Amino acid sequence: MPITSPPAGTRRTGLAAFRDPASVAVVGASANPSKWGYWLARGALAGRDRRTVHLVTRGGGEILGAPTAASLGDLPEVPELVALCVPAAHLDAVVDEALELGVRGLLGITAAVHDERRLAAKVAAAGARMIGPSSLGLFDAATSLHIAWGDFTAGGLAVVSQSGQVGSEIALLSQRSGLGISRFVSVGSQLDVTMADLLEDLVDHELTRAVGVYLESFHEGGRVFDALRALRAAGKPVVLLAAGDSEAGARAARSHTSALTSPMELVDAACRAAGALRVPTPAALVDVAAQLLTTTLPTGPRVAVVSDSGGQGALAADRATRHGLTVPELGGPLASELARRLPDGAATANPVDLAGGGERDLTSYRDVVAALLGSGDVDSVVLTGYFGTYGLDSPPLAAAEAQVARELGELTRRHGRPLLVHSMGAHSDTAAVLRAAGVPVFATIDSATTALAGAHALHQHPGRPPYGTPAERRTRPRGFWDTRALLRDAGIAFPAAYRVHDAGELEAAAGRLHPPYVLKASWLEHKSEAGGVVTGLQDTAGALRAFTGMHTRLGDGPYVLEEQDVRADVVEVIVGARRDARLGPMVMVGAGGTEAELHRDVVTECAPVDAERAHAMIRRLRCAPLLAGWRGRPATDIGALADVVAAVSRLIAQLDGSQVELEINPLRVAPDGALAVDALLLDAAPGAITDRPDNDTPADTPADSPDTHSAASSSTAPDPKGNP
Repeated sequence: MPITSPPAGTRRTGLAAFRDPASVAVVGASANPSKWGYWLARGALAGRDRRTVHLVTRGGGEILGAPTAASLGDLPEVPELVALCVPAAHLDAVVDEALELGVRGLLGITAAVHDERRLAAKVAAAGARMIGPSSLGLFDAATSLHIAWGDFTAGGLAVVSQSGQVGSEIALLSQRSGLGISRFVSVGSQLDVTMADLLEDLVDHELTRAVGVYLESFHEGGRVFDALRALRAAGKPVVLLAAGDSEAGARAARSHTSALTSPMELVDAACRAAGALRVPTPAALVDVAAQLLTTTLPTGPRVAVVSDSGGQGALAADRATRHGLTVPELGGPLASELARRLPDGAATANPVDLAGGGERDLTSYRDVVAALLGSGDVDSVVLTGYFGTYGLDSPPLAAAEAQVARELGELTRRHGRPLLVHSMGAHSDTAAVLRAAGVPVFATIDSATTALAGAHALHQHPGRPPYGTPAERRTRPRGFWDTRALLRDAGIAFPAAYRVHDAGELEAAAGRLHPPYVLKASWLEHKSEAGGVVTGLQDTAGALRAFTGMHTRLGDGPYVLEEQDVRADVVEVIVGARRDARLGPMVMVGAGGTEAELHRDVVTECAPVDAERAHAMIRRLRCAPLLAGWRGRPATDIGALADVVAAVSRLIAQLDGSQVELEINPLRVAPDGALAVDALLLDAAPGAITDRPDNDTPADTPADSPDTHSAASSSTAPDPKGNP
């Protein structure tokens, strides 16, 4: 199903005043260059050829050659957009005046507002819109709208930031890297206009070709990621920087699923589904943006490294590999062609070392890159070292170096494969020529490989349709037994089992099951830690002794006696899912068992997923070789595991409740199928419990009523339909 932008009618309205207002008023304008009011006035006045600009200050007189008014009411017209840069104590009065006059757009620069909720209600009641307060302002290169501290160079990157300071850092780094800004918005407190509103508003922003976002919280997370998906569909990929990758939440988690999935792993999954990329720093955001704005995305991970120094080539190859790219060995006709173009002793296997060829003839750079880009043996080329510095150190070479730079840009366009340059002269005139020709230039090799790896990740994840509202909604089951039934109905196999409450029921159940047995206190969330599970019970007498001891310690409740899975060559896996209140349903697969949190080997994706995507998740696990057959062991039934992951992902999308967790741990995967031996369903909200003796129904399954949808006994392979 193709991914499409949201229909125009579904977008929030009233943001035109923040794009291209016919008139602007800066309240709190100042003639003092150290004051915010000065910079806002200075920026606003730069757009006087497009709109009317009014400056309001109690001091009177002129500011930057422009007349001022004492209040909004003294202006000859009602401005379309009002920037508020007044002390917090005066903000209410100024907002009241603006709304009474009919102002519809407010930009709140003022910080430390006393009662933000009351202010938001006031703005909403008047039908106005407000960015901020605590905003650092906004800039739009398309309309010469500049109401923010600092200067901006026009370009193709939009920056929308929850932190004004971080947004300013991104904009500054972009400028230093030769990029420009199409639109800058500091969202501030988001009392009215939210991050989601502003991202949606960028979908049809003509100058924007890529978007950089900084988020500290995921208010309206569903809308935010829907907007990222729409931006990607519109050809505007998003690079996201987010704060909050903390283990504090995991320490209090009640399930392995929560303990093993950090906040940022959920964000990464949402990014992949939306076709966006999360990065760890502002510098990495700008590096990836430089790649996105100047050249095409790589279609694969294979990179050729070209250097004029063996050391720099080796370092570049190392960094590329660390970033998940591959540096394949070159051979055959391609290596022979490279050898013909280079001096004797040049390395042609990859990295390719020019061995002085560049100093002898600058066109060597062009010829080698042309051979590599045209070969089909690699997906991209990284040129690292001295190129870009010849003209700086030897001015007579400047023209020739610039010409080669232009030809390198033409090669990337012709072959449709990216070339990235790490140059010791990253700010030289030749570097500027490269950037203008569509070749990104980086001051460090780590920046170059970060950019290439990020671009490759974006190519791998173009985005997929949102999960939407499932056609079928399921009521959450109560307790382990009902959860088990829910999973069985979804096609997930369990061992044959009976629910028992006393010794008599247990003895009857043991007579109908095949030993060895497992006895469980089914209401406990973590049975092993609480002594609520005993395995390896060889006969009825042993099962009775285990029940008596467990009942003495734990009391009444629904216990379960089931057949123990004793198949050979089993790998224990965890399959978990959660419905996050802000990011929606997620599914996780990883190394399981009681050591799941020790291994911390998990992969998370937005739910639901199909079997193909579940297979891809499994391949990303570090334990994947164990599942595929390690050191002569037979391969497990990975197809059965993928089916379980897909089934659980569908269930979490269907279950009622805004915060729900569902977990199978362990799921025992063997060559002949997958068998779930424990399951857990929780409200994710702290304190909620869904599996206790007092909320189970002890008499609804007598000992002579078997679990008729169970898997086969341990002596036979589990039936994929779950029948004994």
